[in-house]
Amino acid sequence: MRVRRPTVAGLFYEASKERLLEQLEEAFARGPGEKPPVSSYTGRVLGIVAPHAGYVYSGYVAAYGYAELARGGTPEAVVLMGPNHHGIGMPVAASEADAWETPLGTIEVDKDLARRLAEWSEVVVFDDTAHKYEHSLEVQVPFLQYVFGSGFKIVPITMYLQNLEVSRRIGRAISRAIAELGVKTYVVASSDFTHYEEARKASEKDRAAIDAVLRLDDRGLYDVIVEKDVTACGYGAIMALIAAAKRLEPCTARLLKYANSGDVTGDYSSVVGYASIVFERAST
Repeated sequence: MRVRRPTVAGLFYEASKERLLEQLEEAFARGPGEKPPVSSYTGRVLGIVAPHAGYVYSGYVAAYGYAELARGGTPEAVVLMGPNHHGIGMPVAASEADAWETPLGTIEVDKDLARRLAEWSEVVVFDDTAHKYEHSLEVQVPFLQYVFGSGFKIVPITMYLQNLEVSRRIGRAISRAIAELGVKTYVVASSDFTHYEEARKASEKDRAAIDAVLRLDDRGLYDVIVEKDVTACGYGAIMALIAAAKRLEPCTARLLKYANSGDVTGDYSSVVGYASIVFERAST
């Protein structure tokens, strides 16, 4: 079995199982409170936007979103989408691995669902080079394991190419999988927001981008990113989630938490913005 080993364990999050569990518990305690009990899958939650910085900086912000996934119940699969920071490998790449490993164990990759998304989107291809060093998806997996254990699969997709058309193609493919295949699926769009600007300026830029997300306006988000020079790294993943949500109406987006690195370091002169946003569907 081909297993993707962790790249940033010991850097972005603790490398030992015991210390990682403590770190995740602390993230929930500082953020939404204790981890909610997990129910059976309700179909209420479509997915979340979650940050991917080191857990020390953004873990408690991410915990708000994962608490909502816990309340939505255990899925069969989670589609993980995020930026390709290193720019290596194919422009939009699904993982070729059979499983991903973290200090909490291994999680199987849903190769069947990945193949469907590749076929239906016509932009996703299989390439592990794009995943070799990338942290944006890896840091989400321990949160999923902490909440759901091992009773689910993942579909990791990195996006170096993040234009509107590519994002919409991926979003349409995800919505088709949910509607036609009936797969109990969550989508995690991994993104930080403004990088290395003064906190007030970063907040203004991020608020404009988040407002577009809350309106489910993928074109509006793209325009804000370009016109205001918002250095959100995973905007393509967010647009793909919006595109899926718009085809699975009625669906709404709700901001759970916004913060920045200065809230941890005390230095607000140059911060990175983080947001946790949940996408919810009408009760099914």
